Formats: sequence, structure tokens, C-alpha cells
Amino acid sequence: MISLAGRDILHSWGKFVFTGIGLGLLIGVTFTMAGVYRGMVEDGKVLLDNSGADMWVVQQNTLGPYAESSSINDDIYRMVLATPGVARAANVTYLTMQVRKGNTDVRAMVVGIAPGNVATPGWPPFLVAGRQITRGHYEAVADAASGFSLGDTIVIRRNHYKVVGLTRRAVSSSGDPMIFIPLKDAQEAQFVKDNDSIVRQRRRTSENPDFNRPGVPGLLDAVIASQNSNPYVNAVLVRIKPGYDPEPIAADIARWKRLTVYTRAQMEEILIGKLIATSSKQIGMFLAILAVVSAAIVAFIIYTLTMDKIREIAVLKLIGTRNRTIAAMILQQAIVLGLIGFVVGKITATFAAPLFPKFVLLLSKDTATGLVAVVVICSLASIVAIRMALKVDPAEAIGG
Repeated sequence: MISLAGRDILHSWGKFVFTGIGLGLLIGVTFTMAGVYRGMVEDGKVLLDNSGADMWVVQQNTLGPYAESSSINDDIYRMVLATPGVARAANVTYLTMQVRKGNTDVRAMVVGIAPGNVATPGWPPFLVAGRQITRGHYEAVADAASGFSLGDTIVIRRNHYKVVGLTRRAVSSSGDPMIFIPLKDAQEAQFVKDNDSIVRQRRRTSENPDFNRPGVPGLLDAVIASQNSNPYVNAVLVRIKPGYDPEPIAADIARWKRLTVYTRAQMEEILIGKLIATSSKQIGMFLAILAVVSAAIVAFIIYTLTMDKIREIAVLKLIGTRNRTIAAMILQQAIVLGLIGFVVGKITATFAAPLFPKFVLLLSKDTATGLVAVVVICSLASIVAIRMALKVDPAEAIGG
């Protein structure tokens, strides 16, 4: 039986090889799509790991700071730090934007980190080159994927920043590289208005009769000053003391500070279950479509190969070959075709993954699942050809 299938494959080796390569490219796309999804999940987890936080304090009733906008006063971290069980608390801002390098733009997430050291939540956990930020203004640490090098100048809004350090795998949930700058500079970039907006707002305020009452001196100046200030951040990153349960601490902060607090598990659920939920559904649909197309290709080629040897199958039946032997021959051919495609697809995905702009994570368990899926799909695809072969009349061997 094995020899029979092998001889037939050798007789039509050209069709098998070229069809297997074409099928392999399709399987390679399938592996890559699965790797893109795994990469998105991994980016979300890396984002949480790099924050160095056990809890996130954000604006009440929001999913901030990653999945939704959040704005809280920058003095809240002091109250959070006074909560029993809290070891560290630090302000942070996140702003995804285009930053300039010379004449080119780079899509990046600009992170404003509070003064401190590498143990402060929000700081890049490690560097591959250079040093951490030591000045209060105009220094930056960039992820290597951004394309910046030590000494480069980054333009963010109206200010210029010198790259003093490089880190790796510091990315947002969408895969954008992070650029870390001092918190005050980040607050200005995110919340302070440009000069023209400030001038127009001052004009509107000065023309408002409510702010020019003679009995309230200095009211106009106070309003203008408040409009130009930026006492806001997106979140407070909290690290708890060893041995403390984050759930009671989060509930305590939420109850007394009138804020929303997320633990690590809850934030991971937001990133994976909500932020990338639509993308995961799209990728799942593509995977289903690719599986159907792969099955159709295998079914068509096996059906064609079977049609080409109708007379040979009739001869086999005439000499007494059992139906299960013929069915096994066709099934083996389909599985061999699928295995050729699997090997080509795996090689293609492995070499193509580093070329993608997004992080592609190829896991061994996905490879094993893919192998099982290929065997199952090829087995099901061979059913049509097997049914046709079993209906062949042995008399055709004589009548042909």
C-alpha cells in the first residue's frame, strides 16, 4: 500500500512539488497571521511589564490610560502613596504621535516619566546603550525600533530632545516604539496649547464681561494663568509592597479617592479583551478563510490526480485490490501534499516574520497545532476523490 502511493507520487512528482510549494505559501501566510496576533498579545504584556506597575490609577469610569483617554491631577500620587500597602507611586503620561527626525516622521508613543531612577514606575527597565534621563528637560530615551541613535535630536511639538539612551522592546499595545521624556515636558506636549491658541483664548477671556468686574481685581489674570497651566497626567503607576494583596488596596483607593483603579490582571484583560478584540476577530476570520481555501486547493489537486488515473484504479479493482487500499493510497497522497506545504509554509513564515513592520511571534504550540490542522484538512479534502475512486467500475479497465 505504501509502495503503491509512493510510486504514484514519484510518477507525478512535478505536480506534487509545485502544488506543495503553492500550498506552502498559503500556509506560510496563515502562520504569519497567527504570529501577528500572538505579537499583538505579547506587545500588550510587554507594555505592562515595562511600566513596572502593579496597579493603574486613572480617571473615574474610564479604561485609561491605554485603551481610553484619562486625565487626573498630578498631585493625586501623593494621596495614593499614603495608602497602606503602597510602596511606590509615580505620575505618567502617554501620547501617541508623530515625532520628527530631520525631514522624516516616526510614529511613536511619547511617555512622560516622573523624576527618580530606574526603580520608579514608568521608567525604561533596561538600556542597551547610553544612559537614563538625568536632566529635568530636553533629554530622551528611545526604543531602538524607532530608528533613532544616541545623540540624535528628536522634535516633539515645539521642543528638541537629545537621545541619551536606547532601550529595546519598549512598545505600545499597537507596536509603536516608545520615547521617554521628562514628565514636565510631556505634560506640556500633551496638555499645553500652542501660542496662537493661547493668544486667542486670552482675547476671548478679556472680552468676557464676567472676568472684568471692577469689584474682583486680579480675576482675569487668575483665569489666564489657570488656562496656561498643565497640572494633569494620564495615570498614576502604583507598585505595592511585598506580601500585600492588590485587590483590597485598589478597592480602598477607588472608594476614598473617587478614582478607578485597575490591577495587573484587569489591565491585561482590557488590553487583550477590549483593545485588540476587533483585530483578533479579523485575524480569526482570515485564518478561517485561508483554511477553507487550503482545503479547496488540496481537494482540487487530489481530485485531478485521481481523475488522471481512473483506468489504473479500474485495473486495481479488476485484479482484486480492496477498496480500503485504494482509499488509503489517495489519503496518503493528500497528506504528503499537505506535509510538503507545511514544511514550505513554516520555512516561509520563519524567514518572512522579521521583515514585517509589526512584531510577529511564532510559537511552537502554534506550529504543532498547524501541523495537526494541515493533516486534518488534507484528510477531509481527500474524501471527494476517495468517493469517486470507489465508484469506478472495474469494467472500465477492459472497455478503455
